[in-house]
Amino acid sequence: MSALTSVRGRVAAIAGVIVLVLAAGVWVAMTRGPAQPAAAAPKPGAKTATERAAGPLQLVSETPTTGATGVNGVPDISMTFSAPVAANSPLPAITPSVAGSWQGQGTDTLRFVPTAAFGQSTHVTVSVPGGSRGIQSARGGELASATQISFETGTYQPGRIPELLAQLGYLPVTWTPVPGATVPAPGDALGQIAAAYTPPAGTYSWQPGYPSELQNLWNNGAPTSEIITGAVMAFENDHGLTMDGVAGPQVWSALLSAVGAGQSNQNGYTYAIAAEDNPETLTIWHNGQQVLHFLANTGIQAAPTTIGTAPVYLRYRNQIMRGTNPDGTKYADPVQYVAYFRSGEAVHYFPRGGYGFPQSLGCVELDLSDAAQAWPYLTMGSLVTVTAGALTPPGSPVA
Repeated sequence: MSALTSVRGRVAAIAGVIVLVLAAGVWVAMTRGPAQPAAAAPKPGAKTATERAAGPLQLVSETPTTGATGVNGVPDISMTFSAPVAANSPLPAITPSVAGSWQGQGTDTLRFVPTAAFGQSTHVTVSVPGGSRGIQSARGGELASATQISFETGTYQPGRIPELLAQLGYLPVTWTPVPGATVPAPGDALGQIAAAYTPPAGTYSWQPGYPSELQNLWNNGAPTSEIITGAVMAFENDHGLTMDGVAGPQVWSALLSAVGAGQSNQNGYTYAIAAEDNPETLTIWHNGQQVLHFLANTGIQAAPTTIGTAPVYLRYRNQIMRGTNPDGTKYADPVQYVAYFRSGEAVHYFPRGGYGFPQSLGCVELDLSDAAQAWPYLTMGSLVTVTAGALTPPGSPVA
């Protein structure tokens, strides 16, 4: 056997050259470089080349802006970043916490959608996590450092009070929102709270049938006017609240609940005028219609009835009315169907030989039959106007 035959079919490696001896006696040489070390496994948390190529994530804008005050208690909290946020990225934290959820992962804007409201005058902080454990973009870019955004909620606006009272039937006006205004549906509790912070724009129109004396009290719905005070008192009485005519926290809470539940005024709207004319009269309107017109007595010169308007705040079916006569003597008179609208002044029955001229010590007196008819209308909060002179003729322009 020859030397060629003895190595046929063998492979030899000489000086880095692989020599392959083929069966046909053909020699083929293949070069081989130096041996390469095995690739090292990536360290835990190390970024890929694609991720390293991604730039840092930046917070571009936020709503509300930090330092903002008077913010709606149902705020639209949103944050826009320089790139889409990773779907599994950690999210901002809100203090104090409020029910709701963050939305928008996978986009460049995170938005918090609340399902409850912050309280009034509440300092809110939104903490945005940064660094390796913070918010990251979909390509792995990091928000360089953590940041905080803070703002303060506002308070309920008085202009919403007459809007709600009108909707519930406690005012003789109809409120109509302007086109395009955002008006919450009655059952939208969160929307009603939002509207308390930012009342929708609208206009008021008078329901027909009321005298100009009442319309003159409107004063464009100013919360301090007698007409608003009376309506708040009527609402407070219906809902078991302290009847002071002031829209405090309990009134706001009850109003928002009542609108949501559709709990409208069950007594209707009443207005009364005691006119010191010749003869003196008491006229009552209810739900836009004149329902009663009687002869009445007001105060004598030594104890006149106060001119002006005030709401009914106290009622008695029967009472012993006590006081002091102009001559200093005391009196204790049994009266019936009593509706106080000022301290010491009430519409009530008192027996007289006749009616229609000054006889009382400041009250508006009626005979028994007339007082019995008037009393059911004169519910809590009903306005009583005492005017020095005749009623304004129907159809007269409103000042």
